[in-house]
Amino acid sequence: MPDNQKPEPRIKSKLALSIVIPTYNESGNILNLIKAIRNNLSASLLAEIIVVDDDSPDGTGKLVESYIKSYPYAGKANDHCLVRITHRPSKQGLIPAILAGIDCSSGANILIMDADFSHPPEVIPRIIDELRIDPDCIVVASRYISGGSIAGWPYKRRMISTTAAQIARYGLNMHGIRDPMSGFFAFPRHIIQNVRFDTGGYKLLLELLVKVKGNIRVKEIPYAFADRHNGESKLDFSVMIKYVQAVWVLYRYGQKSKLAVLTRYEKRKSVLFLSKAGRFFTVGASGLLLNYIVSFLLSGGILSNIWYINASVIGIVVSIVSNFLLNKTWTFEDRDFSVRHTLKQFALFVGISSFGAFIQLTAVYILIQSYGFQFSVALMMAVAIASAGNFILNKKLTFEEKIWG
Repeated sequence: MPDNQKPEPRIKSKLALSIVIPTYNESGNILNLIKAIRNNLSASLLAEIIVVDDDSPDGTGKLVESYIKSYPYAGKANDHCLVRITHRPSKQGLIPAILAGIDCSSGANILIMDADFSHPPEVIPRIIDELRIDPDCIVVASRYISGGSIAGWPYKRRMISTTAAQIARYGLNMHGIRDPMSGFFAFPRHIIQNVRFDTGGYKLLLELLVKVKGNIRVKEIPYAFADRHNGESKLDFSVMIKYVQAVWVLYRYGQKSKLAVLTRYEKRKSVLFLSKAGRFFTVGASGLLLNYIVSFLLSGGILSNIWYINASVIGIVVSIVSNFLLNKTWTFEDRDFSVRHTLKQFALFVGISSFGAFIQLTAVYILIQSYGFQFSVALMMAVAIASAGNFILNKKLTFEEKIWG
């Protein structure tokens, strides 16, 4: 319904939908977005748009206030789509902003979207239809299922987004969800009544999917993601760090109950050994990924543009430190962080890792030169030998545990 038309009279009822839009410096987008949302909502649907502004220096919040005052029906009880503004004193993070909007909302269903037109308002009716079909599901607008797409992103941004999605899918056991990083989704209010959001991360959906209890279904619908119309992207290094922290917190959250069950019902040494081996090799895989991401960001101009050799060296150092800390705290659950003890462990870890690299190179050479193996086969066997050796030696020497158990 166009903004200049008076809504048709109808029987008042409880709001069906609350659309929460967090904003920071979105003055170039927000009013056009509000109008586009209103024009895509059926006049028979009682809804509200809640803008949560983090004290934008460009006056985003004041623009919304002026819109509400100037448009005769915006924010009034006889309007089919209320428009409201919530001000926060400073920029305090995306998830807290969304939660502030949810706290002051009234709709039976909540829809979250960005303010930069990357989430097309034309998709909202499809999301609403899916909620009507299944009132107990989470509806996710997905870029990565058939029919979805991303327009306007350079290769580097696509790579970062895809990598983040894959980390969430496999690291948090979300194999059936193609776009767990989506910021465009909706859900019935009742499913979050007993959920505590505390990661401080950048994506509410990710935390929601991990923490929601019960048989809540997830329905993905495709949409074409478009790069923002105006303003600057909020993606920076601090966002990446917060994402990694959030994934780690959510992983620990998801593993607590599983670990408790394992500890209670399964005391066999073989299971404990294999469990720690699995963690050790998972940390190794994460180290390879972190090595690649850091090297790429430093040499590709995103964070810096230093020589690729220097970038690679920094990537290796970061991955070694990350692998050590994760293995210390997660794989072997060592909580002694005294300086002398930790430095001794780190030195042993680096030494054993270096020895493992030497074993890998030696094994590749012998398998190819002496036994005629193809390089791909020889490399796979050498990596397996070196990795097993690294795990056993670190288990025994660095973290002073019995090998078996």
